[in-house]
Amino acid sequence: MDRFGRIFRLNQNFSSARYPVSRQRLEEELECSRATVKRALDDMRLYLNAPIEYDAKLNGYYYDRRQGEIYELPGLWFNASKLHALLSVQQLLADVQPGLLDSHLLPLRERIDVLLKTRHAGASDIGMRIRIQRVAARPVGEYFSLVAGATARRRRLRLDYHGRVEDRNSSREVSPQRLFHYRDNWYLEAWCHLRDGLRAFALDAITGASVLDSDAIEVSGEELDAYFQGSYGIFAGAPVETAVLRFSARRARWVAGEQWHREQRGRWLENGEYELTVPFSHAAELLMDILKYGPDVEVLAPESLRQRVARLLTEAAARYATGSP
Repeated sequence: MDRFGRIFRLNQNFSSARYPVSRQRLEEELECSRATVKRALDDMRLYLNAPIEYDAKLNGYYYDRRQGEIYELPGLWFNASKLHALLSVQQLLADVQPGLLDSHLLPLRERIDVLLKTRHAGASDIGMRIRIQRVAARPVGEYFSLVAGATARRRRLRLDYHGRVEDRNSSREVSPQRLFHYRDNWYLEAWCHLRDGLRAFALDAITGASVLDSDAIEVSGEELDAYFQGSYGIFAGAPVETAVLRFSARRARWVAGEQWHREQRGRWLENGEYELTVPFSHAAELLMDILKYGPDVEVLAPESLRQRVARLLTEAAARYATGSP
C-alpha cells in the first residue's frame, strides 16, 4: 500500500469509527509497522490539517469533532496525474490573462502542491513547463471582475462603451449572457436593451460599468450559438455568403488540420492542393486570414471577395514598387 493509500485508509477508519481506534488496529488495517503508521498520522496533521487527537484513556486515535464540522480530505481522491492536470489548467488561465485570477487561484495552487508532496510527486513547476505566446492581445481593462460577477449572478449592467468602428461613445443597459475569449482578447456576449438585440462588447473598450438591481433576461444557449457562431470570426449574425478558397500544396498540410468555422467543408484536390469552404456574413476578418497566406491561397468564390483580395494585394504591392522609402 502506498502513502496515499494509507492516508485514505486512515481517513476511512476515523470517519466511520464511533470510538478511538487503537494503533494496533491501524497497523493491522494498513498492514505496516508502528513507525509507518506514525508517519502517516504526522503527514495528515502536517500537510492536510487533519484534526487527529489521541485518547490516552481509550488508547486510540480519533477525529476531533468538537467544532461540529465533519473533516474531509478535499481533492485527495485525485491521483498525481489529475493534480498535475489541474495545475496545468490553472497555468493556462494565468497565461491567458496574467494576474486576472491570481488572488483566487493561489490558495488552490498551494493546496495542490501540498497534496502532491503527500504522494511523493514533487513540488510543481508547471509554470516552467507550459508557455503561451500571446499575439495582439489588448489589456482587459478594469471592469473584468465586475462584468464577470454580474454575468454569474444574472444581473443587468450599465455600460459606457467606445465603439472603434464608428469611433463613437455610447451608454447602454445590457443583460450579460457569456464571457468569450477570442484571439487573446475578452468579449461579453449580451442582450443590448438599447438596440433590442444581441451584441458583443470588447471588454477593453468598456470605459465605465455598474451593476444594476434588475435581473438579466435569459437567452438560450442555442440562440446565442446561432447568432455569435453562425458567421465568420468575431462578427455575428447569420452567414449570407460562402467563401471557396484553394490553398497550395505547400500550405495544404497545415490548413487541412485547421478549423476556420464550425460549418466549414474541405477536400483534397488531385494535385495536392486543398479546397476550403467557409460561410461568412462580414468579410473584414476573413480578408485578414486570407491575406496572411499571400500567394499560397486563391479565392475562387464569391467574385466580390475575390476582387477585394486582388485589390488589397495590388495596393500592398504598390507600396514596395517605388523601392526604399
